[in-house]
Amino acid sequence: MTERAQHIGYVLGERKNMASAQDFLQIEEIREGILVLRGKALRGILMTSSLNFALKSEDEQKATIYQFQSFLNSLDFSCQILVQSRKLNITGYIEKLRELEKKQESELMQVQTTEYRKFIETLVGQGLIMSKKFFIIIPFTIWDVQGKNSNKGKGLLSALSPSKSPAMTEEIFQRCKSQLWQRMEFVAMGLRRCGLQSLPLRTSEIIELLWALHHPRQAEQGYFPEIPPELIK
Repeated sequence: MTERAQHIGYVLGERKNMASAQDFLQIEEIREGILVLRGKALRGILMTSSLNFALKSEDEQKATIYQFQSFLNSLDFSCQILVQSRKLNITGYIEKLRELEKKQESELMQVQTTEYRKFIETLVGQGLIMSKKFFIIIPFTIWDVQGKNSNKGKGLLSALSPSKSPAMTEEIFQRCKSQLWQRMEFVAMGLRRCGLQSLPLRTSEIIELLWALHHPRQAEQGYFPEIPPELIK
């Protein structure tokens, strides 16, 4: 396990559970906005916007479905769609309402402000106000860049044998990264035809996303740990 992988395990897990977190995560390192897995596989992550499908006309809905269908049919590689749902963190907004209550000179306005604050707190407590983020995870493996002809005449199991896995040198990483970015640009272009905008996550943003997945309660409260500078690369 590399030193960067140990740092990532430290950030995503608790200090006392650092070893178990490292064993659980199949992450070798995160560098240059790319997630490198232990099996020499790479992952790029796009964060995408959303659209209100229900508010569109019937013709617009059909056009959106057709464009998305065409986008899926154009892919020659697999993708993963991740939807992250979290309770909306409005702690700062609630505190501002409390301050506003104290500043109200009219008793009627103070009562109305108090009732409004309690109404918002009830909605949030019942989980009726949620924030959603959408991500597209795009894969690329070291085998894709090593050349498909290198495994001709070999069985599937021997071709994928971990013992024969080529080393992830800097040259190979840069070649994999370049082709992965081409895939990400292709996906982003297809999403634009559907009316969706997308942006690739940077290294620090990927770490925060993974941390939020493993610490949902802290993430809902808006807490994120300080990322060591050596991980931001």
